[in-house]
Amino acid sequence: MRYLPLTPDDRSAMLAAIGAKSIDDLFVDVPQAARREGFVDLPRVAGELEVERALGAMAAKNTAAGSVPFFCGAGAYRHHVPATVDHVIQRSEFLTSYTPYQPEIAQGTLQYLYEFQTQVANLTGMPVANASLYDGSTAMAEGVLMATRVTRRNKAVISGGVHPHYVAATETVVHAVGVETQVLPAAVDAEADVIGQIGPDTACVVVQTPNVFGTATDVTKIAEAAHAAGALLIVVVTEAVSMGLLKSPGEMGADIVAAEGQSIGNALNFGGPYVGLFATREKLVRQMPGRLTGETVDADGERGFVLTLSTREQHIRRDKATSNICTNSGLCTLAFTIHMSLLGETGLRRMALLNHEAAVATRDALASIPGVEVLTPRFFNEFAVKLPKNATDVVDALAQKGVLAGVPYGRLAPAAGMDDVLLVAATETTTEAHIAALKTALAEVL
Repeated sequence: MRYLPLTPDDRSAMLAAIGAKSIDDLFVDVPQAARREGFVDLPRVAGELEVERALGAMAAKNTAAGSVPFFCGAGAYRHHVPATVDHVIQRSEFLTSYTPYQPEIAQGTLQYLYEFQTQVANLTGMPVANASLYDGSTAMAEGVLMATRVTRRNKAVISGGVHPHYVAATETVVHAVGVETQVLPAAVDAEADVIGQIGPDTACVVVQTPNVFGTATDVTKIAEAAHAAGALLIVVVTEAVSMGLLKSPGEMGADIVAAEGQSIGNALNFGGPYVGLFATREKLVRQMPGRLTGETVDADGERGFVLTLSTREQHIRRDKATSNICTNSGLCTLAFTIHMSLLGETGLRRMALLNHEAAVATRDALASIPGVEVLTPRFFNEFAVKLPKNATDVVDALAQKGVLAGVPYGRLAPAAGMDDVLLVAATETTTEAHIAALKTALAEVL
């Protein structure tokens, strides 16, 4: 009863109040294939020490990213996180704080959110950024919903270069409100096919640069075509460090930027939590999801911060809210802000250049191996190669040799028919020895 305080009578009364016959009625929207019958195959009872031993043994089967040559990317990137970041975010006033429901009392929280918004706006080249969303994929979904509200149209054209997981997350969110998604076939250099798909019913065009294959593209012409048709351009960025070297989405005409900020200040964290970046044009700010912190002065004329806009459903607006995003990724946002503050503009550009140089060296090494074809024509720190064998089998064989070689594209999009394509990423953590180890091991496996 400690964790399950409701009695059977309590549960029956609650079900009757909402018109459900049983608990199972609450899960009718969950596909049968996703439901588990019976208990998980684990001991029903175990002591704390036994649990620690069992979980420790399971964890020991993993190969940590920092322990071997590591070339995985595809939306989650290993970068060096300065010790200062972890030191500051572990202070109790930061580590335990949650989203402020009496926001003006929490001036420290509002200040770092304000600084974060300023950094994101500068990074993306956009006038306005919010206080973050959950991650890049949900930021993309919120961008599509926002575009349909602004244009009063109902169709999103999605480039074949957008990360398949971002597409899946977006379709999961937007289908419930009847938004149509036209997803173009996967292509390494996908943006050339987008313009021809823009029509009078298009609410937005979604492109990614660098895309899931690593291809970096100037999307200015796509922006012009979208605007000429009355549609908005959403630019997705999964590698935030790239914006330290490439032309910003704002410079290329983006109306909405949905990005993943994990690369700055946040470790891989076994896949999360991450931090979604969201920026837009000033005229669209009242349709922006999430929350916006602003600067003001108090009664004594001193600088202060306020929650300027909050379109979320928990803040009074309820069913009139533009979004049901319930919070910002506070601690991850703070980590991002600390790292950006440590780097500064010059440091970020240098870090981005190191990433590109490491990727070029990796590309040159792999291109020299017979049977390996580099597919990506221009890239930042990630590129795709075509192998003479199944990419998943190659990755598994390389893992046995102590090299984590990348992400097979077939894992992201099994139906795309690109099982021989491998996505390879290099960052400032990649050394010449790592590249040599990858080249030697791949040549042996092939």
